[in-house]
Amino acid sequence: SGWNYQPRGLERHTDSILGWASALWSLSYYSSPLLLCYLYRKGFICSSKLVPVSQYVGTVLVCLLGVACLRGWGRFRNTDYVQFITILEETKKNHTPASKKKLRCYDFDFSHWPLDFSWTEVSSPKLSKAGVSLLRPEPRLRGAADSVLHSVLSLSVFVCSFVIAHTFGRRMLYPGSVGLLQKAMRPMLQQGQAKLIEEFDGQRNKLVACDGNEIDTMFVDRRRDGGQNGQTLVICCEGNAGFYEVGCMNTPLEGGYSVLGWNHPGFGGSTGVPFPQNEANAMDVVIQFAVHKLGFSLSDIVIYAWSIGGFTASWAVMSYPEIQSLVLDASFDDLLPLALKVMPDSWRPLVQHTVRQYMNLNNAAQVLKYQGPVLLIRRTRDEIITTTGPEDIMSNRGNDLLLKLLQFRYPKIMTDEGIRVVRQWLGASSPLEEASVYSGYEVDDDWCVSVLQSYQADRDVSFPWSVGEDMTLEGRRQLALFLARKYMRNFEATHCTPLPAIEFHPPWRL
Repeated sequence: SGWNYQPRGLERHTDSILGWASALWSLSYYSSPLLLCYLYRKGFICSSKLVPVSQYVGTVLVCLLGVACLRGWGRFRNTDYVQFITILEETKKNHTPASKKKLRCYDFDFSHWPLDFSWTEVSSPKLSKAGVSLLRPEPRLRGAADSVLHSVLSLSVFVCSFVIAHTFGRRMLYPGSVGLLQKAMRPMLQQGQAKLIEEFDGQRNKLVACDGNEIDTMFVDRRRDGGQNGQTLVICCEGNAGFYEVGCMNTPLEGGYSVLGWNHPGFGGSTGVPFPQNEANAMDVVIQFAVHKLGFSLSDIVIYAWSIGGFTASWAVMSYPEIQSLVLDASFDDLLPLALKVMPDSWRPLVQHTVRQYMNLNNAAQVLKYQGPVLLIRRTRDEIITTTGPEDIMSNRGNDLLLKLLQFRYPKIMTDEGIRVVRQWLGASSPLEEASVYSGYEVDDDWCVSVLQSYQADRDVSFPWSVGEDMTLEGRRQLALFLARKYMRNFEATHCTPLPAIEFHPPWRL
């Protein structure tokens, strides 16, 4: 029983056959365009050839059905499996903490896991059926001179964009949603999940979002441990090939925080596909679950995201402004520059339309809607979110996220000269050079804090602030560098290096 369940002879062999059949089906599915082209050129796609092929396929399907029945017979005779089925049925009928504790000893197909929380428990179905609200790109103004030819071209771009987004585009953006990758990672994911449950007493839960997608989550409760950090819940948003089982959950766990991890739609046990709307719907039900079922207030929640997880994290703080703070690690301002980097120049209009229409991960625009504390962590050797290469630290899109945030919050400080000195600080290639830039402008931290505090005390206004309006150039430079260092921390590592717990801490508060 538990994690060491051992299938017996008949079940083991039939399981192996069905596993190979599943892998071959996945390969056939992903290679089907090339396969169909090849068969067409060889003349196999015609009625005389398709009839015998369909007979062979039918025979294989009947054989696989027989194999599945034999596997069922093998499981029926295995006392461990029968015990598991008994516990599962008992939990479905009587969903108590005691029965659920027994069930979590088993790892099985998550579609059969009993429901723990649904969005309908706190929201009116009439209000949210279409999904939560997202920021939409501004529509292009149509001119009177738009010709018929232009309309035809626009339609062809629209069709191509739809096909790209729903085929290889989405899989390139979220490779973790590809079934073959998940099959290859399955042993690692099982091991990670076992560790979370056995070592950290993790609680697995199934949530249903407003679009009907089932979201696979893992909660580790540290509130009874007595530490201060345990009273804070860190909700983790994973990268495009990250799973809570082996992802960024470990960083706040090592720091003693209560942690809630979840898998993107289409990742692990979660259903659906990871388009922006589905991602935001999933994030919404995770927050609702944290508040209404786990008992955390929004002011006790920190959102922590790695890489592409910055989209759902920034959506969360935009939609729930009472959230305590936001930590973005190795994230970016906007997907479009990164998408243009990996696609041919000739595809530029098509890429722009596809991203804006179907994959508009506009992190910066969402972060600007949030008034709370923000910490950005930049990887100094990041090879993924740079538009040229890891050696060019100025092409890291985390820089653009910082600049946009500072320019919005402190526009009178971030004038041309303020932007110039911050860019100089961002271009430092080492901690020593970074400190040299900072000290070169003789930044007085105490003076900067007193200026900002007095402005806040006198006005107590929301961002953007007009602090720095009647200030010398030297004063604005100092404040620009001071704020940049408070909002962003460097981590000397590549994109995929796990963040050590010592590097994870609450954002700066005035």
